[in-house]
Amino acid sequence: MSNLSALALIGVLSIVCQWGAWRLKIPAILPLLLTGLVIGPWLGLLQPDAVFGDILFPLVSLSVAIILFEGSLTLRFEEIRGHGRMVTHLVSIGMFITWVLIAVAAHFLMGFNWELSALFGALVVVTGPTVIQPMLRSVRPLSRLANILKWEGIIIDPIGALLAVLVYEFIIASQGAGWMQALQAFGITIGVGFAVGYAAAKILARALMKGWFPHYLSNVATLAVVLGVFALSNALQHESGLLTVTVMGMVMANTRGLNLDDILEFKETLSVLLISGLFIILAARIDANAFDQLGLPAVLLLAVIIFVVRPIAVWVSSIGTQLNVKEKILLSWIAPRGIVAAAVSALFALKMQQQGWEGADLLVPLVFVVILSTVVLQSLTAKPLAHALTLREPPAKGFLIFGANPTSRLIAKALKEHDIPVLLADTNWEHIKQARMEGLPVYFGNPTSEHAETHMDMTGIGRVLILSPYKQLNPVVALHFMDWFESAKILGLNSTEHDASARNQLSESYRERLKLFGKGVTFSKLASLTFQGAQVKTTALTDTFDYTDYQERYGNRAIPLFAFDERDLCHVFTSDQTFTPKAGWEVVALVSEAGPDTVSAAEEEDKPAS
Repeated sequence: MSNLSALALIGVLSIVCQWGAWRLKIPAILPLLLTGLVIGPWLGLLQPDAVFGDILFPLVSLSVAIILFEGSLTLRFEEIRGHGRMVTHLVSIGMFITWVLIAVAAHFLMGFNWELSALFGALVVVTGPTVIQPMLRSVRPLSRLANILKWEGIIIDPIGALLAVLVYEFIIASQGAGWMQALQAFGITIGVGFAVGYAAAKILARALMKGWFPHYLSNVATLAVVLGVFALSNALQHESGLLTVTVMGMVMANTRGLNLDDILEFKETLSVLLISGLFIILAARIDANAFDQLGLPAVLLLAVIIFVVRPIAVWVSSIGTQLNVKEKILLSWIAPRGIVAAAVSALFALKMQQQGWEGADLLVPLVFVVILSTVVLQSLTAKPLAHALTLREPPAKGFLIFGANPTSRLIAKALKEHDIPVLLADTNWEHIKQARMEGLPVYFGNPTSEHAETHMDMTGIGRVLILSPYKQLNPVVALHFMDWFESAKILGLNSTEHDASARNQLSESYRERLKLFGKGVTFSKLASLTFQGAQVKTTALTDTFDYTDYQERYGNRAIPLFAFDERDLCHVFTSDQTFTPKAGWEVVALVSEAGPDTVSAAEEEDKPAS
């Protein structure tokens, strides 16, 4: 296979793997690594060393530097303190216990020397949001457990990467040197890494805040600066670059007044391109006989990691918390390894193999075994375990409402009064601020962003209502959440007549969603009625006042929104609804100001949504 064909194959397979992960709702790292193993050591279609030659090592180094920098951009120290004692313990005490116990197990089971054992232990302490999030969506554990696992993954991602880098720096510094010389070299590396990383972060942050780069160049300029600082740091002190970019990301993440949303959004596209191709390449490099060389000791080590180390870390970390035994069992079982472990282990193994470290050739296949085994095993078993322990959330009956305008807030309060979970998302800060003052759960920002994926609490949310005036963003939000929920659970308002030409340009899959609250109900109509004083009211239907009577009473003054049946299930009114409210149901509608001919008895049956 020619080099051109090999590069094209990597690109095509990267997208296929990402698409497959999306369709199957599994972590993307799983199909990427399996694909690399198939086309590399198993079929021999791709030989990365022959394709990339001398640039393979620099390519992997720069890629890992970008992954570490962008991962550390998510570490805000205030978030560590803000998510409870259990999360704080897991990313500190729990991480230390995990590192030490795995290092000891690797030394005695795999026969690694203590340096390589310590490095392996540091590499596999990290879970990470990219593998945790798809699992949580499938398992749906209780919200407090989901939050613990989610924030553990987010926070430990950069902290664990920093630990692995520090362990590696110490190992390199101590090679062929006495303790004093090793400590001196390690100290210099740490000093250069922190000093250069801090200085570079402050300069880049100032440049971004002061607008020294035009907006369209800010993301690319940030990437170029990171790569330049990485190279500069390595030139100043050997092997200090990874530490430098990790520190740089952490400092920028905690710089007040610095808006990182655009950079983090840029990370999404970059991650798909970079990580997808990188992991296929890394998996394809593994020797076909490497897994055979691991043998039974690797199986025993994996068992120790899953069944011994993680439970000990969780049980010790839970001291002083209110978690019960069943909750600790579930937390002990869910800890899949992910991107940082795969990327960093491959880079360190490359460097250590070049320096002649014994056993370094087994580091990557052993880490990949841990990643693949934990992701597959826990993805298949976590849901039944959570069900057996009765720790799953009830069926998601809540609504994500895109738009926090006055109409959306009225609707959200009515749903909340019926114990339906709601979450309002909007990019308009004034609307979000008002919703907060009214006691409604909110997310400020674009709900399709990666930041939203990790920070927006979707516990209990199973449906999406598009109630915003943002004509360009509405289809994006609808199509985005079709990946999360069934297509029928995404509903939007119809377009206005003046928007007919734009409507025809929308995708068919989105146009099918434009049926919320009935034919002819548009955002403009709802906003106008709300401005004129319309209120959301709940009316109980009885044998003597059925839905036909309700329609006759209110006529065009009421726009039915929802109906709650005898079991308190929420039905949404649409232009193609298949239900008819019956006696014993309640109808929630947006009702205009009462006219002079309104019968007072009807008002007595209404309960305004406060």
